[in-house]
Amino acid sequence: MTEPAAADSSPYSRGCAWVQGEYVPVGEAKISLLDAGFSRSDVTYDVVAVWDGKFFRLDAHLDRFERSMKHLHMNLGLDRAGISEILHECVRRSGLRESYVEMIATRGRPGRGARDPWTFQNQFYAYAIPYIWIVEPDKQEAGSHLIIARDTVRIPEASVDPTVKNFHWGDLTRGAFEARERGGSTVALPDLDGNLTEGPGFNIFLVVDGELRTPDAGVLEGITRRTVLDLAAEQGLTAHVAPLPVADVGQADEAFMTSTAGGVMPVTSIDGQPLGDGTPGPITMQLRQSYWDAHDDPRWTTPVAY
Repeated sequence: MTEPAAADSSPYSRGCAWVQGEYVPVGEAKISLLDAGFSRSDVTYDVVAVWDGKFFRLDAHLDRFERSMKHLHMNLGLDRAGISEILHECVRRSGLRESYVEMIATRGRPGRGARDPWTFQNQFYAYAIPYIWIVEPDKQEAGSHLIIARDTVRIPEASVDPTVKNFHWGDLTRGAFEARERGGSTVALPDLDGNLTEGPGFNIFLVVDGELRTPDAGVLEGITRRTVLDLAAEQGLTAHVAPLPVADVGQADEAFMTSTAGGVMPVTSIDGQPLGDGTPGPITMQLRQSYWDAHDDPRWTTPVAY
C-alpha cells in the first residue's frame, strides 16, 4: 500500500487505472487494438460513484457486474473481493473524494489465428477519475430539455440485452445528434412498439398525478433507478414499473433522469413543451435531495481507507 495521494504532486492526481495487473496513472492506461472489447464491443462494464470518500451502493454494482459477466460467459479469474480491492486501491491512490469508478471486463485478445470467443482470455480493467456529471449541478437547477427521438429506435432487447451494461451506443449516439439538431439538451429513445426506453447513460421517470412511472423493458436496470424506487417506497410514493407509451408522455407533470453520473436530474420540457410551470417539480426535487442525503446512509455506503 502506498501513502495517500497529495494534491497535484501525485502521478495519480488525475486518476488511477488498473491495467494488465498494474496500477498506472490514468493517462498512461492502454488497451490492445486486438482486444475484442475494442474491436467487437465484446465487453461489459459497470460504474460506481465515490462521494465524500465513500462508495455508494458498491455491492449492488458488483452484483450487476457479476451477472453481466455470467451472461456473456466471461471469467476474469478474480473473485468479488479481488475486484473490490482493485477499485478501492484505484480510488485510494488517486486521493479523490468524489470519483467516477469504472470496472470493465473484455473478451480479450485472440490467440494466433483464433476467432472463437470461448478461446479468448478475458481481461479486467478499472479506473478512478474525478466525478462525471451528465448534467452539471447548476444546469440541473434549471432542468433539461429532453427530446424523444423520431428517427432512431432503441436496439431491440432480443438482439442486445440492455440489462447487461454494454458499449453498444450507436443508437444512443445517433439519437443524441437528433436531439441537438432539434434544439434539445438530451434524448430518450422509443422502442419498436412505441414505448419509451432510456437515454445515453440514464433512465427516465415521469410523474403523473403524483405517481412515478418508469419503463419496465428496453432499459438498463440502473442502480440510481433502483435507489429512487427504494426511496419512493420509503416515502409512500406510488411507482409503476411498466410499459410507458410515448403517446402518454404528454400526461406528465414532472420528469427526471437518473444515473450514477449525476443522480436525479430534473427535466423541465419534453419535445419543446414545458412540464408544469417549466421548473423542476416538487416530487423531483424531493427525490433529488433524498438521493444525495442517502450518500451518508451506512446501509448503502462503503468508506475508502485513504
